[in-house]
Amino acid sequence: MYTQLEKINQRPKPFAYYTARDLWNDDYVSRKMLELHLNPDMDLASRKMEFVEMSAQWIASRFELGPGKSVCDFGCGPGLYTTRFSKTGARVTGLDFSRNSIAYAKQQALEQGLEIEYQLGNYLDFSAPGKFDLITMIYLDFCPLSPPQRQQLLDIFTNHLNDGGHVFMDVLTLRYFKQVTEERTYEYSRENGFWSPEPYYAFLNTWKYPETNLILGKHTLVEEHRTREIFNWLQCFSPKTLSRELGAKGFRILESYSDVAGTPCQEDGSEMAVVIQKV
Repeated sequence: MYTQLEKINQRPKPFAYYTARDLWNDDYVSRKMLELHLNPDMDLASRKMEFVEMSAQWIASRFELGPGKSVCDFGCGPGLYTTRFSKTGARVTGLDFSRNSIAYAKQQALEQGLEIEYQLGNYLDFSAPGKFDLITMIYLDFCPLSPPQRQQLLDIFTNHLNDGGHVFMDVLTLRYFKQVTEERTYEYSRENGFWSPEPYYAFLNTWKYPETNLILGKHTLVEEHRTREIFNWLQCFSPKTLSRELGAKGFRILESYSDVAGTPCQEDGSEMAVVIQKV
């Protein structure tokens, strides 16, 4: 047991492990995540519904979504934004890892008579025959990716943008990095917890990497017959570091906001939303 605890508390190298596929391929966890997405009063898997509504309206107005426009939402979840975008008359595509979320989104589109194309998969593998006027990546999905993965994603954006098209996404800032503290905690769930219907111990290690403004939340889940590790990396950016990284792939930042609802930039904000375009 001592050896196992030592392993749990050993700091890994930055981006040494990528477990998103393991997380989203777990049917139980995926269903639990969907419940959080659809909870109107919680800011966990998705932001609160009141904010989503305000944000979707602002995005539709800012990018003049409507008939003749096309938009793809990377990490669309259960279709909170794609559903609202489609109601403008725009051609909408949604992409997500979670089979349960995509199934829910498709059902919502069917019930509301909306023609939305949904794709199940990792956006690092995304390929579509058409191009888009707008690509959205909302709720900080750029931050868990490693530098090579982010560069790969920017290439995918380039390949799928119409001339003059935009990307709108949000990231964590250095203010967020400073607010996080390193800690080690654990919890015990007897049944039907977030990670498993069976009893489990969940160890959470939070590490900071000041040299790169990177955060890791590592979940070690110990059940009677299996042990799992989930690595949640969060890259934080300054306007300068984000601009430099985007510039390396030929993108420039056109506009910056404090959130995806178009709130004017605040220096002490924990998030930053940007409109970017290929130079």
